[in-house]
Amino acid sequence: MDLTFFDDAVLDIRDALSEDCVLVIKSTVPVGTAAHVTALLNRPQISVVSNPEFLREGYSVFDFLNPDRIVIGSDRAAPAQKIASLYDALAAPTVFMDSRSAEMVKYASNTFLAAKLSYINEVAELCELLGADIASVTEGMGYDPRIGKSYLQPGPGWGGSCLPKDTAAMLYTAKHIGLELPLLRAIAGSNEGQKLRIVDRVRAAAGGSLDGKRIALLGLAFKAGTNDLRHSPALDVAAQLACQGCELAAYDPVLPQNVPGVTDNIAVVTDAYQAVEDADVVVLLTEWPMFRSLDWERVAQLMAGKTVIDTRNILDAKTLAEVGITSRGIGNGNAPYLSEVHEADPKMNDRSKKRSNDRRRRISTLFEK
Repeated sequence: MDLTFFDDAVLDIRDALSEDCVLVIKSTVPVGTAAHVTALLNRPQISVVSNPEFLREGYSVFDFLNPDRIVIGSDRAAPAQKIASLYDALAAPTVFMDSRSAEMVKYASNTFLAAKLSYINEVAELCELLGADIASVTEGMGYDPRIGKSYLQPGPGWGGSCLPKDTAAMLYTAKHIGLELPLLRAIAGSNEGQKLRIVDRVRAAAGGSLDGKRIALLGLAFKAGTNDLRHSPALDVAAQLACQGCELAAYDPVLPQNVPGVTDNIAVVTDAYQAVEDADVVVLLTEWPMFRSLDWERVAQLMAGKTVIDTRNILDAKTLAEVGITSRGIGNGNAPYLSEVHEADPKMNDRSKKRSNDRRRRISTLFEK
């Protein structure tokens, strides 16, 4: 892993540090970085402490003032206690450990969250095929304290600056030391598959082909509460749609214009109603609260088609049905349209076709037994 910029920053401040200084690393860094920094400083009197942050994008201030836990990693008790005292005003458990373990905590936490999201997306797909409802399933699961309620919301896939990066970093680290992590690799693969499943839904809603169709995208950020486009599943879905010949228009409340090199295949417009005008299908990709309160009767009048793919399950299907719109969420096994999604389309690429056929075969085998 390339730590050039990190190392340069350490060297830039090295001569300015006092002899009794405690250097705190809050960034997500590879296991062993604190020891690496200690050697790089070459000043034994300076202590290096690992104190990883656990701040969510869009909630950083709240999370800092209301931490779930404070993790402090150091091989020396005195500097660890000094850093712990900075958090005395916050009511949170403080966990002391060595620096390598503290660095691993952050990676292990984020990859576990990625695992939960990939898992629940796969459960949602199974719910659809078996006639179950994912909202009811996750509610029943969430009361189990061993599982918890968080990160059980299905969606178009996970993204952002942390989960993809940290999952890739753990896989890279394991490979570097000769260790294979098949579960972690499968988590990342499942996430890519979820984005393809969303594309399958849009294609089915558009009548089996996307060529020449106009698709409206509501939301481009990887989640609500941030303008971060890094590894956004919305952009990955958009790229797949664009490759199949459709015209894309998108609206995101925190992205008022196109971003060169990022949204080149998308016409980013300034309001949601402009995005949905003449759209054959509307795809909700980011869970912005404002999308719930759109004038859906107006949307129905503006659209060319009458289908909304709600990849975040935030819309009231009954409200939309009252104005003539069919809302298709994720993991609703009672929806009659789902058979369309799971039929192999003649124009699918070989990978998508094989996945669709294998899925039907597995389900058939299940009921035969």
